[in-house]
Amino acid sequence: MLEIVFEDEYLLVVNKPSGVLSQPGKTQDGSIATQVAQAYPDATGPLLVHRLDMDTSGLLLLAKRRDIHRQLQQLFEKRLVAKRYVALMTLRPLGLGGLITLPIRPDIDNRPTQIVCHEHGKPSATLWRLISNSAPFARVLFQPVTGRTHQLRVHSAASQGLNSAIVGDRLYGVESDRLMLHAQSLEFEHPVSKAVARVTSEVPF
Repeated sequence: MLEIVFEDEYLLVVNKPSGVLSQPGKTQDGSIATQVAQAYPDATGPLLVHRLDMDTSGLLLLAKRRDIHRQLQQLFEKRLVAKRYVALMTLRPLGLGGLITLPIRPDIDNRPTQIVCHEHGKPSATLWRLISNSAPFARVLFQPVTGRTHQLRVHSAASQGLNSAIVGDRLYGVESDRLMLHAQSLEFEHPVSKAVARVTSEVPF
């Protein structure tokens, strides 16, 4: 069942549960993109504007028309979409906040994980801020500047980053009920009205 957080005649924002794919996989479906395509059979062109990891929950932006999809993707490409994520960390990060900049590439020997590689990695940047340090886990706000695969998870777990895996991260830490990472908010210029659209989702942990 789709949880629609915002909708108009041009686009919609869906709250994706943890454990659900953003788009169809090679051996798995039931993705958000498939569910939206079934719910909106008259929509034209590609629907999904960006993706979240299967393990991550939170806000996904989808377009109902091909021209709207193109305009929204351009906003992402130009880094004009403000995204906020909230995570629970296994350890309290050192400091109260800052900017993490690390080059990331796929780990060809251990897909689908990514690794920090100063020789072949692509630049990635994340702003972070400590929200609270209530036991047993610290709560952190992330604002990704770039959008590399698993960026927040790698920036959290890497020794050059926060040196603290996100709680429940089966790839970079220790698996539990779910990955405690949630895409909490999106802010962007609406492609038609040109008004600033701000959409938020309650953090489920």
